[in-house]
Amino acid sequence: MQGYNLIMVYNKDANKLLMCKRKKDPYLGLNNLVGGKIELNEEGYCAAYRELFEETGIDREDIELKHLMDFTYYFQKCYVEVYVGRLKYDVALVEEEEELYWSDLEHNFFDSSIYAGEGNIGHMIEQVNMYRQLILGN
Repeated sequence: MQGYNLIMVYNKDANKLLMCKRKKDPYLGLNNLVGGKIELNEEGYCAAYRELFEETGIDREDIELKHLMDFTYYFQKCYVEVYVGRLKYDVALVEEEEELYWSDLEHNFFDSSIYAGEGNIGHMIEQVNMYRQLILGN
């Protein structure tokens, strides 16, 4: 089963979420979280920090990631690990392939015509909000 990760990066004030605009399928043209493929025999946290750095230039010294949840898609033979963290300070983003931007949190992240994941991004944000103090420290 192929593994992937999604990384929810909140800015230092925890009032914006890092998003990207997909340039390829799946979800071409939709807004998504950053992330990527977990390599064979790669530990989840290592893959998350690696992908985060490759996609954004954010290094493990800039943020502490927490493992939030997983999704398993048996018919597609893949799973997705979801990580979340809050930046310790402002960082300059380095785009690899996809356009990066900071999104306000006052959007309908369940809208699948705008956001990738059939509503999963909205669900993940709700989970973070439920446990905000534990996850983001505010």
